[in-house]
Amino acid sequence: MKKKKKLIIIGGGIFILIFIIISGLSSPKQIIEQEAKLTPRDLRMEFRVAGGVTARNMIPIKSPVAGRIEEILVNEGDAVKRGQIIFWVSSSERAAMIDAAKAVGESEFQRWQEIYRPTPVVAPMNGFIIRREKEPGQTITQAEAVLRMADDLIVSVNIDETDFRYIKIGNKVNMFLDAYPNQYFEGIIEHISYDSANINNVIVYEVKIRPLKKPEVFRSGMTATTVITADSKDGALSIPNVFITEKDGKKIVMVKTENSRKREFKTREVKLGISDGKYTEILSGLNPDETVVLLNQKKKKKKSLMTKK
Repeated sequence: MKKKKKLIIIGGGIFILIFIIISGLSSPKQIIEQEAKLTPRDLRMEFRVAGGVTARNMIPIKSPVAGRIEEILVNEGDAVKRGQIIFWVSSSERAAMIDAAKAVGESEFQRWQEIYRPTPVVAPMNGFIIRREKEPGQTITQAEAVLRMADDLIVSVNIDETDFRYIKIGNKVNMFLDAYPNQYFEGIIEHISYDSANINNVIVYEVKIRPLKKPEVFRSGMTATTVITADSKDGALSIPNVFITEKDGKKIVMVKTENSRKREFKTREVKLGISDGKYTEILSGLNPDETVVLLNQKKKKKKSLMTKK
């Protein structure tokens, strides 16, 4: 009986041992895929808005009299100053008289050229010629534009009202032309519209941005994208966004703790600060010496206790 009891105890012990081994082989194994610690980073929270290159102010240059254009002294792209003569026009009466004198002879033509001079048209402001509408010899009315002038080229964007709080006059922004996506240039916000517009059921405000240095290829009508910094912080203690999850409305990270006996992983609620889309500042809930991890739980395959020889 004693021998039988001893065998039962030994058998039970072996069964328990086998059960523990099998359970251990089949239980999930927590594998660390990635880990990180709080690291100081310069974070910039940015958003992009598409807009376009346009003239800040553009005005048509018309003739004060109906008649014929005699000479245009400027071309598209030329810089002009206020008061500079940009074209000459003959009134309908002068054009008829000059044509009649020319039919008589060259001397008569020259004499009337001196007596009855054409009318000069001057630039009303400093700027440049953005468009040439007519050519010499064409007849025009007082309602037709011969040239169009612009004072400067700027970038105009429509800002959603939800982002309005990030926009201030004097703020600097980065921009690039869609035709040259790798060539950034800097601009400064010079005007924010006081009146809104409704575009596709979204309330927006027009913002005008003056480039500090214009690209040589700058042309009216080009599509431009602005990169506006909504917030920034240098040296923000942060971790990659991949380590942050959400549970019941709380931001959670997995923290690795180790002691002399075993390694453990515990979830921790954290308070977040600024984010640039890749990294996020941790305001509280995590110490600089602690490690956050990203786990991948894998099950070990059960090994057969019987091996073939």
